Amino acid sequence: MKIHKGDRVRVLTGKDRGKEGEVTRVVPSAGRIFVDGVNIVKRHTKARSATMQGGIIDKHLSVNASNVAVVCPTCGPTRVAARFDSDGLKQRICRTCGGEL
Repeated sequence: MKIHKGDRVRVLTGKDRGKEGEVTRVVPSAGRIFVDGVNIVKRHTKARSATMQGGIIDKHLSVNASNVAVVCPTCGPTRVAARFDSDGLKQRICRTCGGEL
């Protein structure tokens, strides 16, 4: 998966199209990511014990990784490529401008 925790991404499709946020969690096996401030739903919860209060809570749900694009600091939303530097370490680069992400 080319999207990592901490990346800034923009949502391309769905009800939150155009929103940007930071990736808080990645689930590679399911191909899904959690983005801060995106895909928030209301859950009606019942009080389970005397200390846990019931009510309506906001919950973050995952987004399919194919529905977001990584935002390059210089040129905006872009695709991600990889190359190896002189030390043999893998770097992620922007497909548009060639800058490092």
